[in-house]
Amino acid sequence: MSNPLPSVSPTVARPVAVPVESSSLWDRITTWASENKAVVYTIAGVAVVFTGAGVVYYLNSDSNNNNGAPKLSKKERRKRKEVEKKAAEEAEKAAAAPEKEIPSQPKPTSVESTDELPEIDEAFVATLSPEQRDTYAGKLKDAGNKAYGNKEYNRAIDLYSKAILCKANPIFYSNRAACYNALGEWNKVVEDTTAATNLDPEYVKALNRRANAYEHLKMYGEALLDFTASCIIDSFKNQSSAEAVERLLKKFAEQKAQELIANRPVKLPSHTFVGNYLQSFRTKPRPAGLEDSVELSEETGPGQLQLGLKAMDKRTGDGYEEARAAFDKALELGDLGENEALGYNLRGTFRCLLGKHEDAMADLTKSIELDPSMTQSYIKRASMSLEMGAADAAAEDFEKALEQNSEDPDIYYHRAQLHFIKGEFSDAARDYQKSIDLDRDFIFSHIQLGVTQYKMGSIASSMSTFRRCIKNFKEVPDVYNYYGELLLDQGNYQEAVEKFDTAIEMEKKTKPMAMNVLPLINKALCLFQQKQDYSEAEKLCEKALIIDPECDIAVATMAQLLLQQGKVTEALKYFERAAELARTEGETVNALSYAEATRTQLLVQEKYPKLAARLQGMNPALGR
Repeated sequence: MSNPLPSVSPTVARPVAVPVESSSLWDRITTWASENKAVVYTIAGVAVVFTGAGVVYYLNSDSNNNNGAPKLSKKERRKRKEVEKKAAEEAEKAAAAPEKEIPSQPKPTSVESTDELPEIDEAFVATLSPEQRDTYAGKLKDAGNKAYGNKEYNRAIDLYSKAILCKANPIFYSNRAACYNALGEWNKVVEDTTAATNLDPEYVKALNRRANAYEHLKMYGEALLDFTASCIIDSFKNQSSAEAVERLLKKFAEQKAQELIANRPVKLPSHTFVGNYLQSFRTKPRPAGLEDSVELSEETGPGQLQLGLKAMDKRTGDGYEEARAAFDKALELGDLGENEALGYNLRGTFRCLLGKHEDAMADLTKSIELDPSMTQSYIKRASMSLEMGAADAAAEDFEKALEQNSEDPDIYYHRAQLHFIKGEFSDAARDYQKSIDLDRDFIFSHIQLGVTQYKMGSIASSMSTFRRCIKNFKEVPDVYNYYGELLLDQGNYQEAVEKFDTAIEMEKKTKPMAMNVLPLINKALCLFQQKQDYSEAEKLCEKALIIDPECDIAVATMAQLLLQQGKVTEALKYFERAAELARTEGETVNALSYAEATRTQLLVQEKYPKLAARLQGMNPALGR
């Protein structure tokens, strides 16, 4: 199985915190999960029915919430809302319609009309024979259906209640629930459908009707379980139920995401994440007076600024946290002189990485006011605008930066990322090339040019660009890592593994305590795709997590590997961890959607053991 190198979306690329070329692995994992969703969702009890036409919201969620997801056109957003609305209406309609026939039940014969029937109560029913009870029950049910059709819901409820006295049939309970559904009495709907499913655990209509009531009660977890059970009973043939599962996963994940984000402690992402962002800017000499050779008191603003810059050079999680605290203190102490704009730039950078976008924007704007010539502040503000879905504001900041210095290669490099994310590959290639023309020593311009050429279909040009990179930057591990990704995409597994191994060894030699773990994860995916070698892939992910426990990509990969093998309980833990590590609302919803689908699978196994066995038969992975 070869995964095409997919276009990078803002959710995947996360332009503020990870440069486009460093995010391609996350994109690959996302696409891999999407291409394998028949396995993933069947394991979770949700999905062989979902195809590419049915957008998987938790892989590509809507950007209306400014959560960093791909921005849809108005037409696409309108179409998606219409689909969701139609699915919800169909669920309501299905929940409302009563059953007309009683399976395996003979038609009533020679019985009085309901007006001529005696008063039906427990005492009267006790005098009837079983055959008479069946006959009366059938007549009362038919009368109830007629009353329901005339929207005489209270009369229908009375008739169905009398039918239930005659015979406790699951259809009678479900039909009475339909009346309560029409009246919006959701708790009573739950009571009656529960009675129906107690009599017939695989009664699909009752399950769907109860799920609809649970959804109205905002009991999304319970609704999801019922719709999932319904899907399994129907072997995923009921499109309406399957769409309801998708809709509920989205609702439930969004609800939990808001709670999680509100209570989440503010902290920096993994050192891999932070390091990849920081290295997307060219290294510049320390400003005069902040060099290591200059002794400054840590009790002064300049001293803290110097301390923060030194800490950044460690490229470790602790170092980045030390830098963040130092930049905060530097501005609190003040007296930064001509380095005040730099102070705001650096504090804004780390506030952005923390996800504190408003504060970060304020700092970067202050930096620009103090020193309009500091083009990096425009670039970072543009990147943040892009992450929040404001592409026009980002483009405006790039233009302002170019007005200050049209020869700054960083501006072209980051503007190229804007074009890349928007799918404007020709424009992206031009800007990457301009960045190279101005500074040939910055490796990521070359790497990203090669990736862009690949996206444009110019495979030969892309491979040639990477071969030149290896010749000119043979000691840089990133070159081998990203070249390996393109080889992997072409199914050239052996050479891809060789490149990943080279990158891993170089990372170990140059920065063993803060190595970039992406080559390890890439190799894991390669071995999985080539040999279905779960064991070695898991070991590589475990190594990555030992080096960088906060690496969201490693956590997400491990979760998918475990889920592919049917290790549902273990996978759930990693999906929940991925949600904790996610930076944006969109990423949090993605992880929580998978987590909830996985949790639902466990609940199905617990509550419906027969359905769990049936599900296992649908998906051999669960039998491992």
